[in-house]
Amino acid sequence: MSPGEFELIERYFTGRGAVRDDVRLSVGDDAAIVTPRAGADLVLALDTIVADVHFPADTGSRFVGHRALAVNLSDLAAMGAEPAWALLGLTLPAADESWLAGFASGFDELARRFGVALVGGDTTRGPLAATVTVGGWVPVGEALTRSGARHGDDLWVSGTTGDAGAGLAILQARLAAGGAIREQLLRRFLLPEPRVGLGRSLRGIADACIDISDGLAGDLAKLCRASGVGARLDCARLPRSPQLLESAGEVASMRFALTAGDDYELLFTAPPASRHRIEELAAATPVSLVGEITAKPGIHLQGAGLERDLVHGFDHFTD
Repeated sequence: MSPGEFELIERYFTGRGAVRDDVRLSVGDDAAIVTPRAGADLVLALDTIVADVHFPADTGSRFVGHRALAVNLSDLAAMGAEPAWALLGLTLPAADESWLAGFASGFDELARRFGVALVGGDTTRGPLAATVTVGGWVPVGEALTRSGARHGDDLWVSGTTGDAGAGLAILQARLAAGGAIREQLLRRFLLPEPRVGLGRSLRGIADACIDISDGLAGDLAKLCRASGVGARLDCARLPRSPQLLESAGEVASMRFALTAGDDYELLFTAPPASRHRIEELAAATPVSLVGEITAKPGIHLQGAGLERDLVHGFDHFTD
């Protein structure tokens, strides 16, 4: 006999994540109770991931559990917030305990690493999907937003871009790669790394920040619209990994770097006077200076043989 909803919750989700002193009531009641931190703003984010929309339906469940939390932690990172709590809504076609064990393991491992307590949620039957709400805190008035970019700001990005998109292309048989190169690119898609530490360090330094979930060019356009500015992007400076370049080549790797989503790196702006402080952060998380913010709206691509404007975002980027 298949276990019921409450048995599944008790078996796979009660006690998951970090143990926190600010959690007064957790999984098992009608709602959770947490104690907000004095002198802090509460930061909340929610994302849903759906099979065959955000990940292939046959993706290992441990990776799905990791991703469900990681994409939300990335949103907190972009706000400069400290993660604290999570709620999980899980929709399953059937009560597959092997799948649930893998999902819970992937979720739990990441939650513990970032000090996140799972404090409640829900399970139901239906097409495979996971919805996570995360809560965290930031000192009052210090949250990073998309709307603070200023004319003359430097434009920075963390890590490398395009790797996760290439990993997805490998899973979908749109890109061929083998050996260590294949494993590295697959890892970037299957196990995204939220830049929580970098986001915290950018408080008081960055003017604006966004995480790269829908592609660098598209997310840069969102940041610019929110700030009422434009940007000049030097494509020759875009950080592309050796694995991406070797597997995709120069032209295709540039397309991945500009338009592929799921990198979950941070794209941020800061005054040129902050360059030294930002470069010091590179000891913990690599960062690259890739352009500047302009007063004129729109995104202008230059360098690497490109010289064009993106009027409607990344959909109009072509070879």
